[in-house]
Amino acid sequence: MSDGFMNQVYLPALDDIFAASRRIEGVAAKTPLVESPSLSKRFGRRVYLKLECFQPIRVFKIRGAYNKISQLSSKNIVAVSSGNHGIAVAYSSRLLGKKCTVILPETAVQEKVNTIIEYGAEAIKYGKYTTDRDAKAKEIVSKTGATLVHPFNDPDIIAGQGTCGLEIANQLDDFDSVIVPVGGGGLISGISTAIKSLKPKAKVYGVEPQGAPKLQAALKAGKIVTFDSPKSIADGLIPSAVGELTLEACRKHVDGVYNVSDDEILAAMKLLIREAHIFPEPSGAAPAAVLLANRDLEKLGEKVVLVISGGNVSLDLLAKTITDDD
Repeated sequence: MSDGFMNQVYLPALDDIFAASRRIEGVAAKTPLVESPSLSKRFGRRVYLKLECFQPIRVFKIRGAYNKISQLSSKNIVAVSSGNHGIAVAYSSRLLGKKCTVILPETAVQEKVNTIIEYGAEAIKYGKYTTDRDAKAKEIVSKTGATLVHPFNDPDIIAGQGTCGLEIANQLDDFDSVIVPVGGGGLISGISTAIKSLKPKAKVYGVEPQGAPKLQAALKAGKIVTFDSPKSIADGLIPSAVGELTLEACRKHVDGVYNVSDDEILAAMKLLIREAHIFPEPSGAAPAAVLLANRDLEKLGEKVVLVISGGNVSLDLLAKTITDDD
């Protein structure tokens, strides 16, 4: 694997995901996959939760970040992130003895910024949009020779995220569908590659915010579609576009993409807190919002896995979600 900006154009296969699983063993957790009896009763099908909010950093991103960074010779790492990727890169860099700089939006959730700093990384708030942060990262790479770790458009990142799919296939013998939150598409690319290799009859669906339907638009257009100002309360799901690699993986392996409103995401957060007794961030609650919004549920089948991708929710939002009346 070459250092620097991603110039590879291949998709990881199942063997790459198995290799990633060995690489991250003892660093990323094999997270629980549990049925929620209350949600199963509510939605008239068996609903299982893949609890990535139980990772050491409370988000799935540790899988891809550690898989990537553990293979790099560079001692100086740079990441562009809305928050969770930065946490994962900072955490992995600390474990591997590397210097880390994370470029974040000016609007980043402060708890996520604080966590990045606690893990020893330099956190730089710069601009509102991904394009602003990308330009700043390129400037740092050019000046320092650091290696950029892309949040999703990288085969090692995708392979690392795919280990979540391996676990789902090993933890549950039989299931009909998996619903995965979509930001830049790294998680759904990895999960769908693993699931379609090991459980080819199972369906894999994405879910995006209505204010940032990047994957839906790209699949419809047959090419990457960039949104100038994507918006959602789910800060982990608002990159301006998916990547070339993630789009190609989704073309091959993903069966469809839902979109949900911010109100539906917030209602799903409240539902998961009350019924499943977990504390997801908005991005992690998006799969449950599909069920709650009754988005063509029949095609999901009788056994549905919801990937609860993270639990780095701000205290303010958590308090508001708990105390707001229905």
